[in-house]
Amino acid sequence: MMLKFGLAALLIGREIGVTYPVQHNGPQGPRRSEADLMQELRRRCTHPSSASHGVTGCRYPAVMTGTAGTNSPFPGGFAVTHADFTASRPAGAEEDVHMVPTVVDQVIKRLSQPGDMVLDPFAGFGTTLGRALALGRRAVGVELLPERVDHIREHIPDACIVEGDARELREVLSGALPALGRGGVDLIVSSPPYMTETHHDADPLTAYEENTGNYPRYLAELGLVAAQCADLLKRGGFIVWNVADIHHMGHTTHLVDDCARVLAQHFSPIGATPISWDRLPHDLVADALLVFRRL
Repeated sequence: MMLKFGLAALLIGREIGVTYPVQHNGPQGPRRSEADLMQELRRRCTHPSSASHGVTGCRYPAVMTGTAGTNSPFPGGFAVTHADFTASRPAGAEEDVHMVPTVVDQVIKRLSQPGDMVLDPFAGFGTTLGRALALGRRAVGVELLPERVDHIREHIPDACIVEGDARELREVLSGALPALGRGGVDLIVSSPPYMTETHHDADPLTAYEENTGNYPRYLAELGLVAAQCADLLKRGGFIVWNVADIHHMGHTTHLVDDCARVLAQHFSPIGATPISWDRLPHDLVADALLVFRRL
């Protein structure tokens, strides 16, 4: 059973110490200033989609703390269209698969070099792996569902994909890639499976196949994944998670804030980057990248 999300707003700016300098026009149009971005985030908190879900009183939590390098490497954020999303979504993918290749491309280009090793511990249908290879990087992923592993092997044959549980990341990878030791990964890009704080029996980390869902345990187990990522990531390497807040059955789960706390136990915060959509997929009303670094 896959969760269909209803998302409440969020996204960060001044509270996490991120600055958004004015930049000249880029390939996606004019880059926005910090003031423009904050105005956009406030607008999104009263987005019609939010109102339709009864979302009110949007907060701007201090998602990330720390003094070392709190500037996002993507100060203008990202602009994504729903058409991009539907055109790039693999056949057979559920609605909740929403990582867009154009965003993944920019992350990989900015935070790694050709020949680098890119890891996705929640590989899904292989978006990160495919884009890493297309950009001249090496790619390794772990995926729990055998049918998705088969999809990756068929469509991205040059990727190294291992069937296994991300909660046992080191063991899974050591068996398949014994040469990939501590610090052997240059960049991690992923989107962990989502869970709501309430009304959610299905456990995301079992591919939603077991009704043993427990939100505190879910966050703790994401922490296990993050800790193993920290062991695999080289010093100076980046980890980027695509996450979003969820509004489901009248309750808002601040997943971005919670995932930031999970990552902050093992990495240094860099910044939170908003992803702006013309029309968000399914019930999403906000989207973000959390960028951390192993120092």
